[in-house]
Amino acid sequence: MRRNGMLLPIASLPSPYGIGGFSKEAYEFIDLLEETGQKLWQILPLGPTSYGDSPYQSFSTFAGNPYFIDLDTLAEKGWLTKEACEASDYGDNESYIDYGRIYNSRFVLLKQAFLNSDILSDEKFTEFCKANQHWLPDYALYMALKNQNDGKSWIEWEEEIRLRKPEAVECYKKELEEECNFYEFLQYEFHEQWTKVKEYAHKKGIQIVGDVPIYVAFDSADTWANPWLFKLDEKNCPTQVAGCPPDGFSATGQLWGNPLYRWDYHRNTGYQWWISRMSYCFRLYDVVRIDHFRGFDSYYAIPAKDKTAKNGKWKQGPGMDLFNQLEKKLGKLPIIVEDLGFLTDSVRKLLKDSGFPGMKVIQFAFDSREGSDYLPHTYTSHCVVYTGTHDNDTVMGWMKTAPKASVKFATEYLNLTEEEGYNWGMMRAAWSSVADMAIVPMQDLIGLGSEARINIPSTLGENWKWRALEGQITKDLAKKLYKYMQMYGRINEKVLAEQAKKAAEKEAAEKEAKEKAKEKGIWNSRVKASSAAKKKTSDKKKSSEK
Repeated sequence: MRRNGMLLPIASLPSPYGIGGFSKEAYEFIDLLEETGQKLWQILPLGPTSYGDSPYQSFSTFAGNPYFIDLDTLAEKGWLTKEACEASDYGDNESYIDYGRIYNSRFVLLKQAFLNSDILSDEKFTEFCKANQHWLPDYALYMALKNQNDGKSWIEWEEEIRLRKPEAVECYKKELEEECNFYEFLQYEFHEQWTKVKEYAHKKGIQIVGDVPIYVAFDSADTWANPWLFKLDEKNCPTQVAGCPPDGFSATGQLWGNPLYRWDYHRNTGYQWWISRMSYCFRLYDVVRIDHFRGFDSYYAIPAKDKTAKNGKWKQGPGMDLFNQLEKKLGKLPIIVEDLGFLTDSVRKLLKDSGFPGMKVIQFAFDSREGSDYLPHTYTSHCVVYTGTHDNDTVMGWMKTAPKASVKFATEYLNLTEEEGYNWGMMRAAWSSVADMAIVPMQDLIGLGSEARINIPSTLGENWKWRALEGQITKDLAKKLYKYMQMYGRINEKVLAEQAKKAAEKEAAEKEAKEKAKEKGIWNSRVKASSAAKKKTSDKKKSSEK
């Protein structure tokens, strides 16, 4: 089945409240996906972001980002006023997210909604909390403690609670009960709203492609509540951290800083934590993209004290053992794996053995450092092709910033022309390829430059900010996209079914109208004949009377 979709983070949706969310704009975007024949909507991780605002550094692998909760929905429930929502300071540039201002304003509104909600007497809320006991109480307490400690990492908290001594945990649960309830309320409301968005997408024939980072953040409820899962010392400080070696993205490598897994412990427990994690992911998404797949074959371990990733070493990961257990417990899973960068024979074997489709990024095809594996003529159908990912520049940005030789090669290979649009030429290459799935970032569809780039790896401060503006995809643009989907056989079956249904209804209506017209014609003829006969009889009668 040939499928197509768009990559657009929830945060990047248009919104009057500073950041995208589960608002009417999310539903309108789904309508656009349906209208243009798409089948997939790929998003970035949904977790609450920590410092640096990266969705790949979250306070929890299970929790959802409170920023995505739609304020208008809370107002409709009577928990907020529309005036309060509109009066808050979200920044003054609708093209970019001002995380600082949103942090200072959004939680004030969310807390007010919580206090007005009487949520603790709601049976559905109680059921939600019970169903998520394996992570929700720890997350809520972690966030409450983090607020009490002025946002400091848990490693800087008082020893009793940092090490989760039972008496300290119970004491803080009582002391911070209302704050814990608040964070549980946020997760309940997040889940309720996201479920409705997902259900609406399904009605339109759209599947959600989620994104799961391989690692969790060190400053997270996951690490604080489950230190035995990670490579930490007796004081729960990391001994080694995650990252990747120097590559095309960074000359010094990427120092992510995430704690590394104790794979021996996970193996001995039958990978229960991973099974729980992936099971939860498939409640949120239809398809899951796993970031940094090669880390399951071998992972890059960097000394925790180092400032760059240069001195890291490769170590053996869990391999197929993990994925065999996942399939055994959860069945065959619709997973996409991020297999970009330098791949060894063992990584290629793991990809083949797993049966999961890998990724192809067209921009990489013209970079001498990446080799020719990304050239469209080398693809098999069992892959997912992108013009670029959230870590790449946009197509139009790449055309201006890439080496001249790379741009020349791309222009000749893809027959790129200014008349068609360089972005459309590169998207055409993705859509026309044999890849089962083709996904393009919304910025490429619109034709934006480097100003719309989502992320520059190994940098801080200016990432994860871009937002789409309402109306950027015009009717003409939508029609053009639909035409390409028709041309390359990637139309959403639900859209085709709706079109066939409407065509059948139109044909039936026209047939019925013709039948009625025909019957009306026969009736009129009979009426005329009857009238003529009556007139003839009347004339004869008048004649005889004379």
